[in-house]
Amino acid sequence: MSNGIDRKKFLQLGGLGLGLGAVGAGLSGNRLTNVSSVSLASPHAATLPNNLHQEVDWQQIDRDHEAKVQTFIENIGQDPDFWRQPLEFTMDGDTKVFEITCSEVMWETEPGKVFAAFAYNGLVPGPEIRVTEGDSLRFIVHNEMNQSTSIHWHGVDVPNSQDGVPFVTQPVIEPGATFTYEFVAPNPGSHMYHAHHNSLEQVVGGLLGAFIIEPKDKRNEPVVDGEFTMILNDSFLGFTINGKSFPYTQPLTAKVGERIRIRYMNEGLMIHPMHLHGMPQRVIAKDGYYLPAPYFVDTLNIAPGERYDVIVEAREAGIWAFHCHILTHVETRQGLFGMVTPLIIEE
Repeated sequence: MSNGIDRKKFLQLGGLGLGLGAVGAGLSGNRLTNVSSVSLASPHAATLPNNLHQEVDWQQIDRDHEAKVQTFIENIGQDPDFWRQPLEFTMDGDTKVFEITCSEVMWETEPGKVFAAFAYNGLVPGPEIRVTEGDSLRFIVHNEMNQSTSIHWHGVDVPNSQDGVPFVTQPVIEPGATFTYEFVAPNPGSHMYHAHHNSLEQVVGGLLGAFIIEPKDKRNEPVVDGEFTMILNDSFLGFTINGKSFPYTQPLTAKVGERIRIRYMNEGLMIHPMHLHGMPQRVIAKDGYYLPAPYFVDTLNIAPGERYDVIVEAREAGIWAFHCHILTHVETRQGLFGMVTPLIIEE
């Protein structure tokens, strides 16, 4: 979904400090936990030294936090690929044909943080695949990396031969080789596609993406005014939403009274409890399957491999903080980073 707000409108709404300040309420001030040594790219090494009462330069802390917010404001609308567009296809008879190229790239997640990464069609995550239940599909995968790979269609009920597990259901796709997957789009819902060879490096290193199968019969689909997919990742590229870390994330947007659908997908190695300020999230589906009894939460814990669909009703205008609630995934003494982005609601 395209971003519907610019920097001027953002400032008119009151500035990010009003909406996101609460993220850091427990970490800011002159009794701050020193987490400046936490490694963004190595979250398992994070430590919290017991020096809560040390003397700190609280004015410098405030300046650093404000600078991050200012960078976010300046970057609003500058990343048209943040909310992924559906991958284009060609038709071969009644079959939709998609071309996917696996390659090595340098990927910037936030200002000054550039990582060696893997990409689908030059993007981390890859472009969104969006089809309809019953579509005949063909995926032609080109491997331009320096190692073999494969693609697994996570959550998709494909035939065994198309499941994408090297030496179990298929040969590897060697460097310079091309492999074709072909199947009919089965169970609708929010799914994923990612590498399934040397997965620890390749998936958290960038070979991941959203695979959304819309139901053929849409009569029971929730009516919404907008939709956003948030792919969560961690470890090798740091803590990211859609391949970016705050302040390089982009806001979700809505108008008062509108309903938006958010599709969460966790492609990382860690759990991420996603917390929205100001209004509840109505959980309607898990792993692509609608729940018989939807429920409300303000914090939704998403484990690796899981997908959740939620509906949010935009109740009040303003800038509402939206972030993972594991605080070492979102903030250091130098300011907000990682899995943070606001929901901006306009009148």
